[in-house]
Amino acid sequence: MRLLLADDHTLFRSSLRSLLEARGLEVVGEASDGRQAIEMAERLRPDLVLMDLSMPVLNGIEATRQLTAQSPELKVVILTASMEDEDLFEALRAGAHGYLLKNLEADSFFDLLDRALAGEPALTPQLSRKVLQAFTKPAATRPQHEDPDALTERERQVLELMVDGITSNRQLAKRLEVSENTVKFHVRNILDKLHLHNRTQAVSHALRHGMVEPEEPTGRR
Repeated sequence: MRLLLADDHTLFRSSLRSLLEARGLEVVGEASDGRQAIEMAERLRPDLVLMDLSMPVLNGIEATRQLTAQSPELKVVILTASMEDEDLFEALRAGAHGYLLKNLEADSFFDLLDRALAGEPALTPQLSRKVLQAFTKPAATRPQHEDPDALTERERQVLELMVDGITSNRQLAKRLEVSENTVKFHVRNILDKLHLHNRTQAVSHALRHGMVEPEEPTGRR
């Protein structure tokens, strides 16, 4: 895994780099602001960018928005001290694959990094519940230009499962009794039709526009 670190605190970047390299991960560069992060990502081609939110020149939200628009295959994970709901939602809308708090335990941090690289949302259970609760709105709030029939029945099933927290190709394939390649095909179609970049955005979009009914956070449907 090739990582790029974007944070304006030099001491934090140094500590984080040591932690990552101790786990055998390669840190290909360090950026001190959002603009530098974009330039370095274009030049160094990392697999994943760990992005702080509050940085000079260009903040982490705007840097994430530009990076995911230019390079949809690039994984951007926010790593921040901010617990503000609006920061979380704006980061996901900008295309972030995850939102991690700097007070995470190391094991949880690395587990969530692995999820992000696998294309899964990198969110703790607490933040996942916030997303479900905040983005759930009546179907009447769906924009007029949204065409709910754009997805096939199978694609809608895949989207509903992702909303329920089943996001890995293996889990989806098992639930739908199809191959993982078939799952990848359906997910790609969903993202293309909704004009989104990743599965985290797809879940947020589906809930925000009332495309599916989410399960209750405390139990299965």
